[in-house]
Order: sequence, then structure tokens, then C-alpha cells
Amino acid sequence: MKLRTKSILFALLVILIALTGYYGHAFYSFFTGVQEPNIVKTHGADGKTKPPESEIPVWGGTERVNILLMGVDRRELRPDEQPRSDSMILVSIDPVAKTYDLFSILRDTYVKIPGYGSSRINAALAEGGPELAMETVSSFVGLPVDRYVITDFEGFKHLIDAVGGVELDVEKNMRYRDPSDKGLYDINLKKGLQHLDGDKALQYVRFRHDAMSDYTRTERQRKLLSALAVQMQKGTTILQLPAVLDSIRPYVQTNMSAGDMLKLAALSLQLKSEQAGQYQLPPMGAFQEANRGGSVLLPNLEQVKSYVQEQLNRPRAATQTQSPDKP
Repeated sequence: MKLRTKSILFALLVILIALTGYYGHAFYSFFTGVQEPNIVKTHGADGKTKPPESEIPVWGGTERVNILLMGVDRRELRPDEQPRSDSMILVSIDPVAKTYDLFSILRDTYVKIPGYGSSRINAALAEGGPELAMETVSSFVGLPVDRYVITDFEGFKHLIDAVGGVELDVEKNMRYRDPSDKGLYDINLKKGLQHLDGDKALQYVRFRHDAMSDYTRTERQRKLLSALAVQMQKGTTILQLPAVLDSIRPYVQTNMSAGDMLKLAALSLQLKSEQAGQYQLPPMGAFQEANRGGSVLLPNLEQVKSYVQEQLNRPRAATQTQSPDKP
């Protein structure tokens, strides 16, 4: 009996060592891959390309963490051309209260881009890479923004598929014929509660061919990200993690260190998704529509910054997550 017990313990030890090596390799490969400029170039002060890095000190457990998520469409770009950010969402995490807020930034918002004059905010990424995009957004919202994550269409689809898809209530029928890629990115969704795979989820967040255009598109993006957060908290196990990381590694770029990413991954499992805030920037009433070579939104920066602070400091007792500025 003792011999058999020792054999079982030895077998378990071998399995544990093997698993540790497997997960360690998965983490190492992922963290190495996503810090390479595989989607857009990064720029130093001299304008030359340099490896991305994070110079942010480790927060002492109390500092708010602000991460700029950017989705890009690299189709039909020249080899030397930088993409604009098709979508921009600022994620602000309170590591003490274990809450987070999502701020969608309308891409037609007309702001000052340091060193490049005034333009749509989504041009900052194309003009100066993720560093300039973070600097521009930081000035716009009045928060320090020094971490970013960039992905493209394929990266988004792979992430959704890797976690097994998401449950979502599609609020209406959505159809759109995309003239690019021979119909590969056409949109054809039916109304109702359903399980969306990566392809269907991408269709959902891209659709904007309705009366409110980008307003409702960004609202759908926040809705899906919240559903994804819930899915990952309840449905992603440690056994799935290597496959998840491996599937999205070629399509993700970030400046976060391995240490920061590990700590944020652990923190994300504790976040209170039911108290997440979902907002549009600039909020309704804090901008004017104008023409600057096309239709743009001229924001009132003071109102925008006050609005951001108001939402970050609001009481968290309520479970409602819909934006109060919903058009």
C-alpha cells in the first residue's frame, strides 16, 4: 500500500512539473510576442522605431490603472502605412474597489494631437504610433494613460473563439455588404439572445449602419466587452489559458511588462463586472457637430474631464451598467 501511495504521489509530481513547464512556456511565449511591434510601429522622442517598453512604476495596490484599447483595420493599407484606430476604448480599473469603467471614444472627436495640429482623435495612432495615441487620449480625458493594447479584426475573432464565444442579446437584425475582401467581413445577424462566435461577435461590434451610427456602434462594443469579461471570469479555466494565449499572440501588441500583465490578469478575476460603468466620450451635451473637411465633433474639454471624474467617483451600490448618456 505504501509503495502504491508513493507511486501515485510520484506520478502526480511528474504531472505537476510538466504542467508548470507547459504553462510557463505559454506565458513566456505570449509575453514575448505581444511586446513586439507586429501591428503598428512605436516611436521614441527622436521619431525612430524602438522596441515598446513600459516605464510605469508598479502601483502600490491603490493607483487606478488606465489602459487604452485600440482596434485597427489593416486592410488595404500600404506596407509602410500606419493604421488609424478604428475603435478606442479606455479601461479604467480601481484595484482597491475591484471595479472598472469602459469609456468609448468617438473616433470623429476633433482634438489637438501634440506635434500634428488638430484632427480626428483616431489619427493620433497613424501619425505617431501608440505613444502619441496615449498622450492625445490622456489630454482629452484628463487621466494618465500609459498602457495600451492593440489588436485587429483577426485578433478579436481569435480571442472570442478561444474563450468559447459569448452569450449576447442582439437588439435587432443587422445586415451590411462589405465591398472589401469578397464578402469575408459582411454582416448578417438576427435579432435575439444567442451565442456569438468570433466571426459573429466581430460583425456585432462593427455594425454602425443605423440612425445613430458611431454612437450605437460604440455602445455595442462596450456591451460585448462586458459580456466577454463575464464569460472569462466564469468560463475560462487554467487548462484553457495556454490555448487562449497562443491563439491571440500573433494579433496583439502591448507595452505592458510581463509582471504588469500577470498582476492585471489576477486582478481581473476579482473585478465586479455587475458594477462596471459604460460611457461614451464626449458625452451627449459636451460637444458640437462641425465640418472640418468632413463631419466632426468639437468637444468641450472641461466638460469631458469633469464627466470622467464624476463617473469614476460615483457610488457603486447600483448594478445598472448602461450609460446615462445613451442617445
